[in-house]
Amino acid sequence: MIKVGLTGGIGSGKSTVSKILKEIGIPVIDADIISRDIFKIYPEVVEKIKHQFGEQYFDEEGQLRRKALGNLIFKNHELRKVLEDITIPFIELEINNQFSQYNRKGCKLCVLDAPTLIEHGIHKQMDKNILVWVDIDTQVSRVKSRDKISIDQVMDRIHSQIPLNDKRDLVDFIVDNCGSIEETKAQLKAILAEIYRYEGEQ
Repeated sequence: MIKVGLTGGIGSGKSTVSKILKEIGIPVIDADIISRDIFKIYPEVVEKIKHQFGEQYFDEEGQLRRKALGNLIFKNHELRKVLEDITIPFIELEINNQFSQYNRKGCKLCVLDAPTLIEHGIHKQMDKNILVWVDIDTQVSRVKSRDKISIDQVMDRIHSQIPLNDKRDLVDFIVDNCGSIEETKAQLKAILAEIYRYEGEQ
């Protein structure tokens, strides 16, 4: 089974590409969903976060107050690193579990949709990687419009990730998502054809 990483940046349209993949029948593992589910799958994550950050970041039902914790760590690299050191190993464990499940089902190709695929080095575990790219002006405009936030807040979010132009050199394929949905689909179709050829050569 070919493992393909799919990544982008905030406002790049990665979710749109992920949706297209699902529509054509390709299994997609969503790292964002896993990052929420690990609190149920691995209860020890909750205890580690409570110990490190305090119980005030959980509500009465034991659910993580994501926005409150996010506000704490967003501009503090050291605290963000502490949280990632707790959660990323469990996220990777569950990603690998899901890849194994799809492999046992006989899937030829499976995609991991992960916004911080490269930031956490997970792209090195993939056979091929795809970047959904847009220019910075498009990125800023989309995030500002979608999230209804200030330009300063937009830039904080963009700067919390590796710039899209820097990611270009770390992937195998690039989807330029500045154009129409039809253009994006055409690019994706060509990329998938090349990836399937890669599998045939193995």
